[in-house]
Amino acid sequence: MAEGSTNTRVISDAFTTARAQGAAVKDFPGALPASLDEAYDVQDRAISLWPDTVAGWKIGLIQPGYRAQARAERLAGPIFSRQIFTHVSGAVIDMPVFRGGFAAVEAEFVLRLKSGLPDHVPVTAEAAADIVESLHVGVEIASSPFAGINELGPMSVVSDFGNNNGLIVGPAIEGWRDIRPDDLPARVEIDGQIAGEASAAAIPGGPIAALCFLIELCRKRAIELKAGDLISTGAATGVHEAVIGSLSKADFGAYGAISLRLVASTPTQVQLASA
Repeated sequence: MAEGSTNTRVISDAFTTARAQGAAVKDFPGALPASLDEAYDVQDRAISLWPDTVAGWKIGLIQPGYRAQARAERLAGPIFSRQIFTHVSGAVIDMPVFRGGFAAVEAEFVLRLKSGLPDHVPVTAEAAADIVESLHVGVEIASSPFAGINELGPMSVVSDFGNNNGLIVGPAIEGWRDIRPDDLPARVEIDGQIAGEASAAAIPGGPIAALCFLIELCRKRAIELKAGDLISTGAATGVHEAVIGSLSKADFGAYGAISLRLVASTPTQVQLASA
């Protein structure tokens, strides 16, 4: 594992320790990375510390006011295998978030890959679509021990696993290749109130454009996408903050619905890797 700078070690150690303890972080630890490259260095080291397998990636839009500084429109973070849940019809899934931290519910369209894209193949929408096995409805739980994670912008978000703390994978969308993004609806309700309503068209370029971004980013970071990876392509209806105990529902019309309850994260039994 590359040690990285002192600041990289301070940030990654603080966030992974807080996540393992189910605890909050009052202030951003260390100095905020000056660039996305520095933030991804933090994320890479944090991944190496976390005792679980990366089984997918979340993609999020960078707030417009930060895009010039970040020189990017999107960002990404890992989704770990023990934090992926499969939706069961009629069930309410308990999803942990950090007490005193940030917590939000996001309706997502989730790609399951059948392979990575070989490095010699140019990244195009057609090539990206060819490595997709299926498209599913889903819910990402955005949660961080640091309550101000979004307020500090994308360098903060990237530094803490992209603000991800879990993914619920719902039913596959049959015939998705022939369905326009505008015809894939999504609505989020929190405690019975509509928090947001849109479609897959709210994701710039649709889910495949998000995948193209991720392929390019992973090539730059020397990360190999693989068969079975789940790619959460962006918050279709927005990022909806919620509190512990709240009941949420992501409704995708004819394509299914997912119900969940936010619960407080508890200390894990996992042992962080040695720094």
